[in-house]
Amino acid sequence: MILDDLVKAAEEALKGDKAAISPEQMEALAETSPYKPDFPFEKALSKDGISFICEVKRASPSKGMISPSFPYLDIAREYERIGASAISCLTERKYFLGKPEYLRDIASIVSIPVLRKDFIIDEYQIYEARALGASAILLICAILTDEKMKRFMTLADSLGLSVLTEVHDEEEVRRALAAGARIIGINNRNLKDFTVSLSNAVRLSSLIPEDVLFVAESGIRTRKDIETLEQCGADAVLIGETFMRAPDKEKMFDTLRDGTR
Repeated sequence: MILDDLVKAAEEALKGDKAAISPEQMEALAETSPYKPDFPFEKALSKDGISFICEVKRASPSKGMISPSFPYLDIAREYERIGASAISCLTERKYFLGKPEYLRDIASIVSIPVLRKDFIIDEYQIYEARALGASAILLICAILTDEKMKRFMTLADSLGLSVLTEVHDEEEVRRALAAGARIIGINNRNLKDFTVSLSNAVRLSSLIPEDVLFVAESGIRTRKDIETLEQCGADAVLIGETFMRAPDKEKMFDTLRDGTR
């Protein structure tokens, strides 16, 4: 499976979503949403020390089913209790078995910011994220033109939503910065073949200006990984499978944060 398949799935999902709730209706829902974000995701990642974005994820294309029972609300509550700075919620249906409703439900029960992690290719999904209660959205540089990336950032900004702009190579870092990215996520997983290398974040970290928040994503499993990323200036780490597979999430969190068990 390649990135094009993920984009095609997003396009198909959008057709159904727009048929159920028109773009005009979704925009109105976003504007009247009781959630009034003021970039809390950005603020959470700006605090001293490395921040943890803990992911709620049922499955992935590379790993298959991760959590068959998937008590997503219990997981989200646990993340908040143990000290997560933010929660990442997969809403992609076909390959990650996510749902927009998962984000809505999680945002309604936690007080920390929630990131909508999906393959965003249309303004509709940004309005939807706002209506569901997200504090931030993911934009993947590899699937967007420069014009779309800038347009989507401007829209998110107008809605009070932070943008985590995901990159994987030098050219994408350049494009993200040119578009005005304030938070850049360096993905250690290559979305074209799903190989993972922590060295990718280390290699690209020097390209991130000090006034831009740097998030390391994917393949983070040990305290040593965290220390390596801290040394190259990471402000935050986004961790999914490592937490999702941990029977004791608090113990795993403590181990990654400061090496205690």
